[in-house]
Amino acid sequence: MLRRDMFKAGMGLAVAGALTLGAGAGAALAQDKQVIGVAIPSATHGFMGGLNFHAREAIKRLETTYPSLSFVLATSGDAGKMVNDIEDMVATRDIDALVVLPFESEPLTAPVQAVKAQGIWVTVVDRGLSVPGIEDLYVAGDNTGFGRVAGEYFAENLGEGDNVVVLRGIPTTLDNERVEAFEAAIAGSGINVLDMQHGNWNRDDAFDVMQDFLSKHEDIDAVWAADDDMAVGVLEAINQAGRNDEMWVVGGAGMKEIVKRIMDGDPMLPVNVTYPPAQIATAIELTALGLVSATPVSGRFIIGSQRITPENAEQFYFPDSPF
Repeated sequence: MLRRDMFKAGMGLAVAGALTLGAGAGAALAQDKQVIGVAIPSATHGFMGGLNFHAREAIKRLETTYPSLSFVLATSGDAGKMVNDIEDMVATRDIDALVVLPFESEPLTAPVQAVKAQGIWVTVVDRGLSVPGIEDLYVAGDNTGFGRVAGEYFAENLGEGDNVVVLRGIPTTLDNERVEAFEAAIAGSGINVLDMQHGNWNRDDAFDVMQDFLSKHEDIDAVWAADDDMAVGVLEAINQAGRNDEMWVVGGAGMKEIVKRIMDGDPMLPVNVTYPPAQIATAIELTALGLVSATPVSGRFIIGSQRITPENAEQFYFPDSPF
């Protein structure tokens, strides 16, 4: 579900008008192609692999839909390369808009601010910049909802005196929002949080953390691994310890392997929580819509988190995606 904080026009009419313009009805658009630069992190782990997949699919689709637009996509494995990529887009491709998922917030803030100062439209995705208000459009998953939806499941399915452990992500404001919402959702339930450590959204780190949890705690009823890459590491640690029958695991983001196991009724994975890598496609499409039409698309667009269950899992299963 898409929450439109500042969307002022009906999306159906806007899309119809945009398609007409994209087909060549707008004389101004026929003169020169407008260029959208897209800067995202490399596919270093599952979620980013999915995000790269959806970015490429969106660009392919939009280049067909809107002949008046062209795109330049750059992926980077560190903040320095992302800064260089963006500067190159401005200098050599004369971009009209930038869609950026910052590799890190702090190092990208000044470079993106410099892009904005040149009159270029800026869309920021997922990880915010250190200075608020630079971007024209912000698109992200619902981090508060991500933690709340997971916590609500724990509160509904565990009771007084039950024990859980939690694997956090990388220390960020994003991670704080998730954990605070989870804690608020289980408040008053009597559930004991035995331990909470950072697994850094990484399956190997999560494996190590879960091994530590298992060695310290004899009675664990459930695990919240706040990312599916971490959930994979957690499940392997539990399996190696021979404790599969003692606990279940809730991850998040909708990795296809996890969703398939939910579809198949795996008791260790009763549900999942969405935080879709396809949000990059939403960001690119809204940016394109803003260029090809008069539709106002500035503001904040937050894609709500949903619970994935055996009953609805097929809706969230994308076998062709790398994630």
